[in-house]
Amino acid sequence: MAKYGKSASRNVKSTMRRRKKGTLKSGSGRKVKSRKQAIAIGLNEARKKGAKVPRKSSRRRKRGTKKR
Repeated sequence: MAKYGKSASRNVKSTMRRRKKGTLKSGSGRKVKSRKQAIAIGLNEARKKGAKVPRKSSRRRKRGTKKR
């Protein structure tokens, strides 16, 4: 069984194109240069649309919400 759905891969593909073009922006409004960040944005957008994408790992989620 595939982990990711077709619509998720299409979404990532479009974000990669936007990154190459230079129009992809992160949440803070800066241009995205990193390939990994572009993939993460694409998967997040696909997740919001309801595509078949596995949940984020619990370790990463806990790390982001930690207060110092």
